[in-house]
Order: sequence, then structure tokens, then C-alpha cells
Amino acid sequence: MQTKPEKDLELHAKVNRETARLPWSELLKHFAQGNVVWVANSLDLVDVAVRISHDDKANISQWMNSGLLAKVNDQQAAAWLEADAQLWASVVSPFILVQEQKALN
Repeated sequence: MQTKPEKDLELHAKVNRETARLPWSELLKHFAQGNVVWVANSLDLVDVAVRISHDDKANISQWMNSGLLAKVNDQQAAAWLEADAQLWASVVSPFILVQEQKALN
């Protein structure tokens, strides 16, 4: 029996440990291969990674249709390169999920 994504605490902890801030310049080769996916700040990066790992099609489709999850486009890539942006990144092979740092309140 497969664990539900929200109950998979072991995978959640593993993804959390492996999530790191990286300069966008280090992700360019992955972007060129079409493997970098942007995650909106309103979503939890680790939760999204776990749900993708579980192939949670319902949530993934909903996020994509809502514009909260998408492959990084050329305009985003150029802006991040120009700004020398640091992004949170999490690998869910073959994808690298990226998220901009959330604003501190």
C-alpha cells in the first residue's frame, strides 16, 4: 500500500534536507534541457516535490492550470540571470523545482 503524499513524513524529511539555495547560473544547463520547473511562492516547495514524487496528478494539474507550477520560461531565466538570483531548489528527477525566496514580513 502506497503512503499518501501528506503522510509520507520520511520522504518529506529527505526532500527538506536536500533542498538548497543555488545561484540561477548553476541551473542554466538544466534549464536548457527543459528540466527546470518554477513553483509559486504560495506553495510549499517541499510539499510540491513530495507530491510530484508520488505522481499526485490531481494537485499537479490544479497547480499548473492555476499558473502556480510551470516550466521556467525564457523571460524568467533572463531576469534571474541578470539579477544573479539565488533560488531554492529541490530535485525530483528528472526535474529541478525552483522557487524564489519568499519575502520576509
